[in-house]
Amino acid sequence: MKKFFTISVSLITYDAIIFLFVALLMLAFYQGAGRLDDYGILLHTIVAAVFIFGSRLEWNIYRQIWRYGGIQCYIRLLLADGIATVLYLIIDELVMDPNISAAKLIALCCTNTLCALTIRMVYRYAYKCGGRNDKRGEISRLLLKVFTGGRVIAEPTPESGKVKIAIVGAGTVGVSLAEDLRENPSSRYAPMYFIDNKKNKVGRTIHGLEVKSEDSSDTLVELREAGINLVVLAIPNMSVERRKELYNFYQSNGFKLKVYDYPTVQSAGNKRVLRSFEVEELLFRKALDVLDDDTCNYYKNKVIMITGGGGSIGSELCRQIAKMSPKKLIILDVYENGAYDIQQELRIQYKKAMNVVVEIVSITNKDGLEKVFNNHKPQIVIHAAAHKHVPLMEKNCIEAVENNVFGTLNVVELCEKHNAERFMMVSTDKAVNPTNVMGATKRMCEMIVQSYSTFGKVKYSATRFGNVLGSAGSVIPLFKKQIASGGPITITDKRIIRYFMTIPEASQLVLQSGAMAQNGELFVLDMGEPVKILDLAENMIKLSGADGIEIVETGLRPGEKLYEELLVASADLRKTSNKKIFIEQDEAISFEVINKNLEILRNACVMDDNAVREALHKVVSTYKTPDEVNEKVIAV
Repeated sequence: MKKFFTISVSLITYDAIIFLFVALLMLAFYQGAGRLDDYGILLHTIVAAVFIFGSRLEWNIYRQIWRYGGIQCYIRLLLADGIATVLYLIIDELVMDPNISAAKLIALCCTNTLCALTIRMVYRYAYKCGGRNDKRGEISRLLLKVFTGGRVIAEPTPESGKVKIAIVGAGTVGVSLAEDLRENPSSRYAPMYFIDNKKNKVGRTIHGLEVKSEDSSDTLVELREAGINLVVLAIPNMSVERRKELYNFYQSNGFKLKVYDYPTVQSAGNKRVLRSFEVEELLFRKALDVLDDDTCNYYKNKVIMITGGGGSIGSELCRQIAKMSPKKLIILDVYENGAYDIQQELRIQYKKAMNVVVEIVSITNKDGLEKVFNNHKPQIVIHAAAHKHVPLMEKNCIEAVENNVFGTLNVVELCEKHNAERFMMVSTDKAVNPTNVMGATKRMCEMIVQSYSTFGKVKYSATRFGNVLGSAGSVIPLFKKQIASGGPITITDKRIIRYFMTIPEASQLVLQSGAMAQNGELFVLDMGEPVKILDLAENMIKLSGADGIEIVETGLRPGEKLYEELLVASADLRKTSNKKIFIEQDEAISFEVINKNLEILRNACVMDDNAVREALHKVVSTYKTPDEVNEKVIAV
């Protein structure tokens, strides 16, 4: 406080000296038409000083630390002096004798303000440049000594022990980033250049940083000569193609990349952060945001139950639903740790404003489910509980059918019994022409849902999507672990392609499609271009910066096919209000046929896995062996 107080007094002293000089100049030497005597000069000097310095004290001008002053500090000074000028002008006209012309009074106040602004800007510039090892730095250090008596140490040069970076994007976001990094002494990064493709910016400087041309080959040479090996992308709302172009360009030229997309990405405490490329950006597909006001209003004030609510998809569904102010959110799961984690997360975020209940029960336990329905009377049931790991389900066929098929049947029957309004099922692209037990069970679940939509009281729908980035059992976490352990990355076949989406996308799709459903629809998302898993692995290796990571082909796993499909019959697609969501209106199976098929599966489950596999082939007509499907692809 003592240092701060001393610096404030010093600034008042400098302002007083400037004011006396300006007052002497304007009132004594520049007399103009209205000459003042000594009394008039003294009177106007005192009155002007009272208004100007009184206004500055009232506006806390001398409590600001001007070495960090931004535009808001200068605006505050202008406002304070502007108010002082108006008050001085009124008093001069009404009560002062002798008075002076309005032009002279305004000239006095404006000149004084201009000088006050100038010394603050010079001081800030000296502080910023005082650490340089050149002539400019010497002059800046001298000015600092004059201003502060050597009490303030100059800011370190950008080169002092920091990582030198170039910022791609000389717009508002990029300039904001450069300012933050330069003004933060503890920052690890020192911006050296901007890079932009706008001709009206190239060759000019912003905050002392030169704007280099993105299209010039000389730019890369200059970056290397300056010791820069990190490039930061600071272009908000960048197109998919543009992001891919920049990523490939700088990666191929040996530069590391980070992303800055404030205000959408912030760390705890609202600190702006530089981050590495996320997995989603490896796919170079812009994340879809499919929620709208109508969807949010549909879930508002409803009692909503999410089965499998502690899983990767289920927990994100909980987060999305929580934003829509439900009356009650019931998280149902057999795995208590996941359910507990999302419950605590929501309680911390929403506190008492969110009514969150956790129920630990398996969907195969119909009596346990009955108690949950009795206690909470859910209006909307989102069914995300399922076994989904393909190789494991190939070896545990009975469990796959018991959980996925008969667990779904339990939930559907209880929805009917307890008068739920809507049942929404989370499905998968592996249910389309399935080649594995998991996919076949999910297709059977879709058939149950569609059949019940023809005679039940509940409105039913199912939503299909592809692989989900970062979900439990997905390929991304596996690749990350393999890279972290030094490799190799294992892929089953280098020809495999898959559709990908993010967990928020998948969750939002389920919610919007469920809200727009009339009854019996099977919703499908336009997921864009599929991704080759080999390309994904190679990009993740590049991103990690690890050298020598090998990619090993291990052969297709049981039930795995080279590609996934999203639609049963694309000719039957129907558009919705969202151009990314389509409806596959499959013909529903009758209640009698569904019951017959379910009985076949029940009988098989008391035998063995082979019997269950054979039964699935009988009840799911599209269920093929992997060899049948993959041979067609290889032949093409």
